[in-house]
Amino acid sequence: MPPNSQSILEEGILFDNVQLVNQGEFCVEDIVDRLTSSPYPARDVDQNLADLQAQIAANKKGIAELQRMVNHYGLATVQTYMQHLQDNAEEAVRRSIALLKNGTFNYATDQGHQIQVSVQINQGDRTARIDFTGTSPQQSNNLNAPLAVCKAAVLYVFRTLVEDDIPLNAGCLKPLEIIVPDGCMLNPNYPAAVVAGNVETSQAIVNTLYGALGMMAASQGTMNNFTFGNDRYQYYETICGGSGAGPGFCGTDAIQTHMTNSRLTDPEVLELRFPVLLDRFEIRSGSGGVGQYSGGNGVVRQIQFRQSMTAAILSSHRSIAPFGLSGGRDGAIGHNAVLRANGAVEPLGSSAEVSMEVGDRFVIETPGGGGFGIAMVTIEEADDGGVGAVGGGRSIAVIRG
Repeated sequence: MPPNSQSILEEGILFDNVQLVNQGEFCVEDIVDRLTSSPYPARDVDQNLADLQAQIAANKKGIAELQRMVNHYGLATVQTYMQHLQDNAEEAVRRSIALLKNGTFNYATDQGHQIQVSVQINQGDRTARIDFTGTSPQQSNNLNAPLAVCKAAVLYVFRTLVEDDIPLNAGCLKPLEIIVPDGCMLNPNYPAAVVAGNVETSQAIVNTLYGALGMMAASQGTMNNFTFGNDRYQYYETICGGSGAGPGFCGTDAIQTHMTNSRLTDPEVLELRFPVLLDRFEIRSGSGGVGQYSGGNGVVRQIQFRQSMTAAILSSHRSIAPFGLSGGRDGAIGHNAVLRANGAVEPLGSSAEVSMEVGDRFVIETPGGGGFGIAMVTIEEADDGGVGAVGGGRSIAVIRG
């Protein structure tokens, strides 16, 4: 998860149509050669081999279960019900689309890029045209998102609008026309760097679409990807933040937003397996945007190092705030910094890599979610004896939220 990669070749070893199994035999020698001969070779080949074998085993199990179902019910019945699932999902999405209105949104990033989207609803056939024309061209940094990531983010948004309990499948996409210009940052060309596309830009796409639809203020808009390691240890985590508010609901504090969907390592396990101490992990009060429905708060996470390591952060919304909607206030931006053992403070940007020494602390403050709607205002009078009011007497306190 390098914060400053400029080519996909810096981000790992690309397997482009590589045979993994030949006549039932796992191609160990060829795979090991590919893993070790790259300019950026794998650090744990045994783990990579185990991961690939686990994926193969999962596919074999899927094949066996599908064959068992066909043997029990018959191929025609299975195929019919598979089509029923897709047809039902398609109709569920169409019913949701019928309640939507046209919208556009321009989403700015910390790096000066933009994601532009126009959503056009055809009420007659209950379809939606999602057009990302106007989005910034692919970048020299790693915030480019492969087209599959963009489509998955669109599918996620429209799936969340469906109230029915349906399994996610390709039927959900049938009412959607997705236009993503070739060569933009949401449909880049090789060898564009893309490591932040799935973890950062995907969040931005989701926020952009919710903004265009007027359904929800921006959530934290980042996964706050934090990595550290040396020649012995490697660790990666994503960190929760505030979710956005919407009509009828407030945002949630300290939650993995949208497609992050991962859990943090328990503090006891983290400190047992790695030479670090978790100094702070707490809700960042006041970071959610104020509104009729307020956005959720982010968190503060501070890790102290007990060995020399390299640490990196790959994040967003460190200079551009997560937007509020319909009069709601923006959520607070996040902050990254290193507190040196000697008391020096080193602020960091959205993406940074830094050397950590014994006693140094890495501090991550994650963004809050945006608020929705104009906050209700309550006027209260307080007799402060002349301390707070000009000329003495009564002061007027305006309380929002």
